[in-house]
Amino acid sequence: MIEARGLTKRYGHRTAVDAIDFTVLPGRVTGFLGPNGAGKSTTMRMIVGLDRPTAGSVEVNGRPYHEHRAPLREVGVLVDAKAAHGGRSAYRHLLAIAATHGLGSARVREVIGLAGLDSVAGKRVGGFSLGMGQRLGIATALLGDPATVILDEPVNGLDPEGVRWVRTLMRGLAAEGRTVLLSSHLMSEMAQTADRLIVIGRGRILADGPIEDIIAGSTRSVTRVRARDADRLTATLAGPGVVVSALPDGALEVSGLTAEEVAIAAAAAGVVLHEVTAVSGSLEEAYIALTAGEVEYRSAGTAGTGTPGTTITGTGARR
Repeated sequence: MIEARGLTKRYGHRTAVDAIDFTVLPGRVTGFLGPNGAGKSTTMRMIVGLDRPTAGSVEVNGRPYHEHRAPLREVGVLVDAKAAHGGRSAYRHLLAIAATHGLGSARVREVIGLAGLDSVAGKRVGGFSLGMGQRLGIATALLGDPATVILDEPVNGLDPEGVRWVRTLMRGLAAEGRTVLLSSHLMSEMAQTADRLIVIGRGRILADGPIEDIIAGSTRSVTRVRARDADRLTATLAGPGVVVSALPDGALEVSGLTAEEVAIAAAAAGVVLHEVTAVSGSLEEAYIALTAGEVEYRSAGTAGTGTPGTTITGTGARR
């Protein structure tokens, strides 16, 4: 488990992480999302002792990271996949790290096989592609068979097979009762992998909860419908809080009624339906809505606005 209370990091007059509280529980994959400069990397670095908090605290498995006698067995972390000596082979790199915790060559060979690096285990890391480097970084994180795994952009540079492998691996680790914290900018992958989300913007928590709840609370669900007599259906559905809009392809978009309610109303009025589909918002839409006012680096012409009811907080530059 990872638990942060009032976690804060300042660099001079700039606040990178602003008194945040969160808990990452075992047995599930928790996604960590936020725009560039939101404070994600700084938070992860504080979790594993690479940066010291200005205020507040963060514990992993009940203790600050630096208090664990064998941290590799407690926490496996991928923050920088390039943090390996380019002149060493993948096998020698892992063997050197394993030696710091009394782990033998058998475990090294095991994680090499798990990461799919058998054919390149004897090659120098400096010649690795980005995807191979990511696999090596994940193998390093898993070397101590840790109870908690923290991965920052683990699918960066991986091919589709590699992306699927990471997804399956994360779900499998969570199913074993481990704590998994995963950061990624790929919304499609996060939607398929994560159970819960923590969304951060300008150093503050914008959302924290089950992925379905965050999507439902930040997007608009509508019903798409096609009818033999669209005008009659529109008149039938008219009522308080119901909005019916005609789409360019001839279908209707209905908000304020569920697909089931639309079908029942149409049947009662004798209107023949050719299609009735519930359309829910996506994680990407929810993410953009939540972070619309929190993007520090924005291209010209892409300014957005928050959704109604979304509270936007946080000031100052972030790292």
